[in-house]
Amino acid sequence: MTSLEVVGVYVAVNMLLLIYLAFRVVSVRQSAKVSVGTGGNEMLELRTRVHGNATEYIPSMLVGLVILALIGLPAWAIHVAGGVFTLGRLMHVIGLGGTIMAMRAGGILLSWIAMVLTALAILYHAFA
Repeated sequence: MTSLEVVGVYVAVNMLLLIYLAFRVVSVRQSAKVSVGTGGNEMLELRTRVHGNATEYIPSMLVGLVILALIGLPAWAIHVAGGVFTLGRLMHVIGLGGTIMAMRAGGILLSWIAMVLTALAILYHAFA
């Protein structure tokens, strides 16, 4: 696999995660008959925040992965960054589900580590 093909794997997986999370929001909206906002529904509030959190982190990391590929990082390095980030996102979703708070904390930590290392690699390449 080329570096850009590896990026494609993580783009696809994270896109599917976003669609899954959106579906979870819509399913509660339909059952609670709430079209805008959360209507005081705690489950809808939680699912909306889980989806919102993912939309806050995923796009910038995927752009970072594309840049890593374009500046010539090897496929294995992109697998590490994309894999750690995606694992972190999945853990965060599970943790925000309400029962395993350590998963939430571990998930955000992995996400941040992957994002910081990706940003530093891009900056290093830009100024080296």
